[in-house]
Amino acid sequence: MTTAFGRAWVRFASLLPGPADLAGVRRDPRRNLLAGLTVAIVALPLALGFGVSSGLGAEAGLATAVVAGAVAAVFGGSDLQVSGPTGAMTVVLVPIVGRYGPTGVLTVGLMAGVLLVGLAVLRAGKYMRYVPAPVVEGFTLGIACVIGLQQIPNALGVPKPEGDRVLLVAWRALEEFVRHPNWTAAGLAAAVAAVMLLGARWRPAVPFSIVAVIAATVVAQLAHLDAAKPIGELPAGLPAPSLSFLDPGSLGTLLAPAVAVAALAALESLLSASVADGMTVGQRHDPDRELFGQGLANIAAPLFGGVPATGAIARTAVNVRTGASSRLAALAHAAVLAAIVFAAAPVVSRIPLAALAGVLLATAIRMVEVGSLKAMARATRSDALILVLTAMATLALDLVYAVIIGLVVAGALALRAVAKQARFDQVPLDRGDHSAEEHALLAEHIVAYRIDGPLFFAAAHRFLLELTEVADVRVVVLRMSRVSTMDATGALVLKDAVDKLHRRGILVLASGIRPGQRRVLDSLGALDLLSREGREYPTTPDAIRAAREHLETAGLLPARTPRTSGEEAPRPAHGSASPRPST
Repeated sequence: MTTAFGRAWVRFASLLPGPADLAGVRRDPRRNLLAGLTVAIVALPLALGFGVSSGLGAEAGLATAVVAGAVAAVFGGSDLQVSGPTGAMTVVLVPIVGRYGPTGVLTVGLMAGVLLVGLAVLRAGKYMRYVPAPVVEGFTLGIACVIGLQQIPNALGVPKPEGDRVLLVAWRALEEFVRHPNWTAAGLAAAVAAVMLLGARWRPAVPFSIVAVIAATVVAQLAHLDAAKPIGELPAGLPAPSLSFLDPGSLGTLLAPAVAVAALAALESLLSASVADGMTVGQRHDPDRELFGQGLANIAAPLFGGVPATGAIARTAVNVRTGASSRLAALAHAAVLAAIVFAAAPVVSRIPLAALAGVLLATAIRMVEVGSLKAMARATRSDALILVLTAMATLALDLVYAVIIGLVVAGALALRAVAKQARFDQVPLDRGDHSAEEHALLAEHIVAYRIDGPLFFAAAHRFLLELTEVADVRVVVLRMSRVSTMDATGALVLKDAVDKLHRRGILVLASGIRPGQRRVLDSLGALDLLSREGREYPTTPDAIRAAREHLETAGLLPARTPRTSGEEAPRPAHGSASPRPST
């Protein structure tokens, strides 16, 4: 018990910040503080916009950016990751808000945080690297489309229609705009999006999102544009931490949404951390620590009214590009946003919702990397299919189902490709020391097959069909030294084939069975069947000699000259008895 507790404590302690993290924060503080300030400027309109889009309001987005951003910066596994509310998470939260209300979302966030901590303790972070690239690309494309569609009501200045299907909500918003057009809101949204997109091409280093939002707010105030609805009143500061939203009776009902939120948080955070690694030299994140940090961040954020958070790819990329090298930058980003919450809430409350919609529309457009999508679509038809299916599932269903569908299709196509590599070929018998006449007689009664590649469920039944169609021979030799892997289905199919051939009076000899395959065959009784009804030998020449002796015993071949003292009879592998005539 003490040893198990000690191992558990060592595992948990490895997830906590250490001296190396503190030493990193002390390096080049000026550059990291400047990077944090820049990221905060970029993050402010995004935090406000995603808070509004989630249904909990701009204050929830700010609370998430401040609290989750700080906690994840301290406990996360990446020195460069910036966390907060994201568009992908907003997509998942909208239907949860519609079904369970704001308190349900806070409870889901808390439960998701606990699940993420559990995944970190179980060392599950490394498994996220197995998500195929087409799934990630399709997932990103689908998210971009959903984020853009979610902004249609605010961008057009119409009330958000009822419903949790983004396509339907966007269509109803368009219909409402046609009946009662609000050109002021549409113009502001379009202008902000245009400034961001064109400005990024002209001066990539300038945070045009905050510039465009400030300009839109000033124009709306000076021109008294009543049609440009503002965010509304914001609290001057963060609320006191509270668990008043938690209803223990609802935990069972909210488990499924919590699992979905935790899965998305893990996927997006580890993807973002990997992107940050790829943008730098010498940086490498710890996936389990990253899950641990995101778990603590999602436990803390709901206490202050915040929505679930993840690592944010766009903000993390800005952090890296502006020279960040330690966690201090992400901490500074959270501190600047906290200062804005406390000092500038009245100013922030005047920002038009249409301007925030324009920011998110531009963000959605910039998420779509056309070159990467074209390259992925041209790679193989399978990759293109996975990408399209994942993107469509994201739009029609939700993100978690989309990833599951993408993974299932990718796995099925991969298995299909591997199964095609499995070969079952008839091979000519080696001439050896036989005469031409004797070799011809052997070839008449013995057929040899070589199995190449995997013998598993996706390919095994084709093998069975071909093997059981063997006709007009007395002995079948199976050369199995090139079988790369074998599962239970493959072993059962082999057993079935040997049994069918024996009932037809055909002896089956196997050669070259590997130790790993022997274990599978033995556990399912196939090895025992070979021992009783056929034989298995270490090499193919041994099997051929045994087959010849069987034919001699059956009177189908003339007996050979007795062996000299230096020759040995072929020995079945693992002490099997010598072959006996089939009945």
